[in-house]
Amino acid sequence: MRCPFCHHEESKVTDSRNAFELNAIRRRRECCQCMQRFTTFETIDLTLQVKKRDGTFEDFKEEKLIQGLDAACRHTRVSHDEVRRLADQVKGDLMRRGVREISSRELGDLVMQHLQKIDVVAYIRFACVYKRFKDVRELLEAIQSIVPEATLKEEELSDATEEK
Repeated sequence: MRCPFCHHEESKVTDSRNAFELNAIRRRRECCQCMQRFTTFETIDLTLQVKKRDGTFEDFKEEKLIQGLDAACRHTRVSHDEVRRLADQVKGDLMRRGVREISSRELGDLVMQHLQKIDVVAYIRFACVYKRFKDVRELLEAIQSIVPEATLKEEELSDATEEK
């Protein structure tokens, strides 16, 4: 490890301990040349590639996942702490799969499985963006798939779409 002070290439570890809140290992180091001490954190490198709909690849970004979940959960009973826990669960699921690449479709399905258990409104909001509904019928089908009693008669649906 290169020293941040004198840039010498050798340092020794003087102390190691778990940093549970960061899901990392905290290491105290000492430079072998200038004797300055500094701290490093060792974390798991999730080098997962997400294959997007257009065929391009993008690195998995937990912050992007959290932003999407925050948008879906805004003005619901789901707190930001719960969103972070959900993102950690999704990330854990991806790590357990042991794959280096996942399609955005698979990732979206995984997120929706978790969201459906937490909050129906957040699930529907996420589904609207993720599945790109073309009309009210597709939205209604998604709602009915998780809340079977939410049925509208054909004429009520026609009236609702005509009013807009």
